[in-house]
Amino acid sequence: MKTEARLLIGLGVFVLIMGIVYGIWSKELSGTVMLIGTGILGIFPGLYYRYWSKRMAGRPEDTDAPVDAGAGFIGSFPGSSIWPFVLGMGCWLMVLALVFGSWLAVIALPTITFALAGATAEGRRGGAASH
Repeated sequence: MKTEARLLIGLGVFVLIMGIVYGIWSKELSGTVMLIGTGILGIFPGLYYRYWSKRMAGRPEDTDAPVDAGAGFIGSFPGSSIWPFVLGMGCWLMVLALVFGSWLAVIALPTITFALAGATAEGRRGGAASH
């Protein structure tokens, strides 16, 4: 996680500096705020990763370990699922509710709730294709 932390903090600091330079040169507020916000959104997760990288055991990816060091049981993930599609359709209906009328939210909210509940239940039991 040290590599990810360095990458996110580095990108966040770069974009933050570019936002400050952009704000000074352009005197334009919205672009400056967006660049500074983007920089902060890179720095915060980077600091979080850095915090946890000091408190957890090193991963094989963090060292020069051979490929075999990362072998073994990783976890249980569902192989194929309908729930991402159902969630996507619910979100699509919610966007349509913003455009065409709030009456579509009556269909969208239960669809999203049903999809999240189904994905959670399937994830807990490992899905149909897990071993």
